[in-house]
Amino acid sequence: MLARLLSALAAVLLIAGPATAVPTPDSLDRIAEDFVKLTLEAGEREEGYVDAYYGPAEWAAAAKAAPRDQATLRADVRKLTVRLNGVPTTGETPLQARRKAFLAGQLKAADTRLSMALGETFKFADEAEGLFGVRPQLKPLSHYDAVLARIETLVPGEGPLWQRVDSYQNLFIIPTDRLDAVMRAGIAECRKRTAARIALPTEEQFTLEFVKGKSWSGYNWYKGNAVSLIQINTDLPIRIDRAIDLGCHEGYPGHHALNMLLEQKLAKQQGWVEYTVYPLYSPQSFIAEGTANYGIDLAFPEADKVAFEREVLFPLAGLNPAAAKDQVALGAALKDLAGARLTIAQMYLDGEIDRETAIGLVQKYQLVSRARAEQSVRFTETYRSYVINYGLGEEMAKAHVEHAAPDAAGRWKVFEALISEPTVPADLLRR
Repeated sequence: MLARLLSALAAVLLIAGPATAVPTPDSLDRIAEDFVKLTLEAGEREEGYVDAYYGPAEWAAAAKAAPRDQATLRADVRKLTVRLNGVPTTGETPLQARRKAFLAGQLKAADTRLSMALGETFKFADEAEGLFGVRPQLKPLSHYDAVLARIETLVPGEGPLWQRVDSYQNLFIIPTDRLDAVMRAGIAECRKRTAARIALPTEEQFTLEFVKGKSWSGYNWYKGNAVSLIQINTDLPIRIDRAIDLGCHEGYPGHHALNMLLEQKLAKQQGWVEYTVYPLYSPQSFIAEGTANYGIDLAFPEADKVAFEREVLFPLAGLNPAAAKDQVALGAALKDLAGARLTIAQMYLDGEIDRETAIGLVQKYQLVSRARAEQSVRFTETYRSYVINYGLGEEMAKAHVEHAAPDAAGRWKVFEALISEPTVPADLLRR
């Protein structure tokens, strides 16, 4: 009897086939790992796509050895997006929801960038929204004419306004033999002010280099383990105000600080591998550039900037300290022209104006020499809609932080949260 029962059971199993396993729900960790590997392979297909990576070395080696082609990568990005959308939300914590939103923005950006590489074209606003998660609302250039009129009163005289402003600012060029000392003093003060408000990793450090032949004025290359390489482009003479501006933007509380905190708090403490890779064309850059620009004013309110330049930087550079107040005031007025750069970039990239017209408009509305205008246009040609991350990113970061906190201590806390948590551009719009 037992033999007959076992035989019957075997026959049933043979007909039914092997038992089907219940599918395991997808997880953010698995999706994040696949995202990192895909990003590294996209970086092998496009130079400069990966801005920083400090994850497992074997993942980078595998990407280099056999990168998928861009069409396959795009198809796989879309599969990852479907998987991400299918991750269960039951029991999801607010932090996990923010992580998921961050990954969604990164995947959308990867889809957009790979589509561009495959020949798809986008209007400026569509491209910006796809890559950086924000649709820019740009003002016409005529909006900035009132700003130009105000600056006219600060730099009176004959000739084009750009020429007068450029000539005045050239009074504050740092002599080449003093450049290293001035830049290091500026960065050191930026670090001191940031460290007084934000706990930085004890092992953090950076290397400073001066380079040539770049379309940018400064760059932070984050290496992982709280180490950065900060490069300053010396193609054009460097003026005294750049010591603080670049020190804050590239260093503290800008890119170096942001990358350190993301690595420490998210990549290491949370184990979120998506924060071991930084794709340049992504919403992560909108947060990085916007907070780095706003961080200048946060660390150096205007009176503090005047005092530090007058007492430390001007003497180090061999310049007249009495001119510091007027020089800083002009710099503050020029910031009100930042949005014009975006409008000019949109007009140029959308084919509404030619290159020569773009250079002329940059001279007029950014008040710079032709050489500096050409460098600005080269940047736009190279990085395209990335330019929104500076002016618009700063504007949104400033509005968010200053709405959330009325005093300096509170603003530093809000700022720290922006650069150490899974932040997306939409977070800056929430009040």
